[in-house]
Amino acid sequence: MARILSLGSALNDIYLIDHDDLTPTEIGEESIFGKILVGSKIDIDKLSYEVGGGGVNSAISFARHGHEAILMANISHDAAGDAILRALDHEGVDTSYIDYVSSKATGSSVILLDSRGGERTILTYRGVSSKFDNFTPDDLDRIHPDFIYITTLRGDIETLTKFLKKAHDSSTKVMFNPGVKELEKSTEILRLLKHVDILLVNKREAAMLVPGESLNELIYHLKGYLDTIIITDGPMGGIATNGTDTYRFGVYEDTKIKDATGAGDAFGSGFLAALASGKDFRKSLIFASANSTAVVSKIGANKGILTNHVDLHPMPIQKI
Repeated sequence: MARILSLGSALNDIYLIDHDDLTPTEIGEESIFGKILVGSKIDIDKLSYEVGGGGVNSAISFARHGHEAILMANISHDAAGDAILRALDHEGVDTSYIDYVSSKATGSSVILLDSRGGERTILTYRGVSSKFDNFTPDDLDRIHPDFIYITTLRGDIETLTKFLKKAHDSSTKVMFNPGVKELEKSTEILRLLKHVDILLVNKREAAMLVPGESLNELIYHLKGYLDTIIITDGPMGGIATNGTDTYRFGVYEDTKIKDATGAGDAFGSGFLAALASGKDFRKSLIFASANSTAVVSKIGANKGILTNHVDLHPMPIQKI
């Protein structure tokens, strides 16, 4: 098994789940939760307390796969931070590199979830999870990770650059799943991709980096920056290349989506978890898709994350 460091956010997720008051109403091309009136009181069917954030979700995925999972994230001395630590301890994640920051509260999200259709709206207070400049890449000398999995750092290009360069210099492999705040700085991100081993983006995000409308066009242009690229496209599956082989893949199985929160984290961390276990590129893509499918079939960003012992069935995937 491998040592994998996750660098990203840690959030406390509060789900407000209802079957009728959160039914979406169409207005043009947009949808709103149309039955909620300003000033009214709404009875919610169910309340669920979970943990999430890209750093937490990926670390849990690596731990359940049997890897040595280490999380580098910020929390505060409050109930939300305590809940995150308890969840991570239960999963066997190394929390010794989690930092306590007192300037704000632990990041939290309130997720309004329609239990009938799985539609959701997320209200997020980033709190200390929006801060990353307190972390030093010198910690990599003490952690000695085989891989570092980096999710959004909320646009902190300076900290991102330091970690990528340090990882490159220490021969630590990097998988990067940028967020919108990073992708808005496309010039800087493209320049940094020479220090990235695996890039994961969805179709819309890929189009923020390079020109192209189709998956083939987007991956062609991204191949000028690095070898291993995965571009997902929701229910259409996605495309992936490792510089030698390129695959088009569908979804693992057609399942009812209960909650799409954490689907991208599950795909990316599932891929790396399988790859770090010695699976080949194709099998790692299959596990990634299965991991994502399992997560959206449950409420919570990491409730459905798979272990390395699961038996997988065939799925649509074709070498091109």
